[in-house]
Amino acid sequence: MAVLPILISGDPVLHQRAAEVTEFDDDLKRLVADMNDTMHAAPGVGLAGPQVGVPLRLFVYGWSDDDEVRHEGVAINPELWISPVPTGAADEEDEAEGCLSFPGERFALRRAERAILTAVDEDGEPFEVHAEGWLARIFQHEYDHLDGVIYVDRLEYPLAKAAAKAARKNGWGAEGNSWLPGRDHLED
Repeated sequence: MAVLPILISGDPVLHQRAAEVTEFDDDLKRLVADMNDTMHAAPGVGLAGPQVGVPLRLFVYGWSDDDEVRHEGVAINPELWISPVPTGAADEEDEAEGCLSFPGERFALRRAERAILTAVDEDGEPFEVHAEGWLARIFQHEYDHLDGVIYVDRLEYPLAKAAAKAARKNGWGAEGNSWLPGRDHLED
């Protein structure tokens, strides 16, 4: 398949709600395969359609937990239910998040500990996943992309100020900025 360019924060497609997937065809299967190739090449643990310039409600994910159990798949037209988000400051080590559309930066963000994801796969078959910990975080992060939210949009002061400074320093915030995994070198 192909590795796709990943849009960087500021491109309008990243900041608008994505549309429902209505066509379950070979083009969709090719897109899912390309998104998986792109996610692995980046490397990342999730990638949403808007991040590759496709304003559709789908994301791929792939992550191995501490027991080396692999959690991977595609979620199309997902719904997400989450437990209450804990109060207080996020732990800078355990709750640090990164994003392929805000590359090379990591900021701590509180997320719900548990989530239930319902969606369909590329064949239109429904499924449900009950997730905890890091997998629940991945689902919340990718689901946000489908609603036009990048994780840095959820940060509070002073981390929001640091993220804005990083965006300015890197020249982000405008349409058309992207990077290509495997070709462009970006530090994590």
